[in-house]
Amino acid sequence: EVQLVESGGGLVQPGGSLTLSCAASGFTFSSYAMSWVRQAPGKGLEWVSGINSGGGSTSYADSVKGRFTISRVNAKRTLYLQMNSLKPEDTAVYYCAKDVGSWYSSALDAWGQGTPVSVSS
Repeated sequence: EVQLVESGGGLVQPGGSLTLSCAASGFTFSSYAMSWVRQAPGKGLEWVSGINSGGGSTSYADSVKGRFTISRVNAKRTLYLQMNSLKPEDTAVYYCAKDVGSWYSSALDAWGQGTPVSVSS
């Protein structure tokens, strides 16, 4: 059974930083691309960032480019999202998601339970 467990969310002031983690199990982590997706209160899902299976290629939504960094350690079966210069509009529940293939796409077939991030003074 595929399991994705996010952690690291919390309350942070504008301009602050957080690092989210996603522990994966139940599949060959190193064979699949992964993504972070968020949902702000009262809004739909927004894809944030993706990384290919080997970790050598990444992509970001324009809204987070230059502030967020996605990474993975395949030996630890863990996905990360380093978030810097956080803004109130980054407030959302953040989900990690598994792609159906080795390259990031919009075809995500497994999701974690999410970790909430709140950016407020």
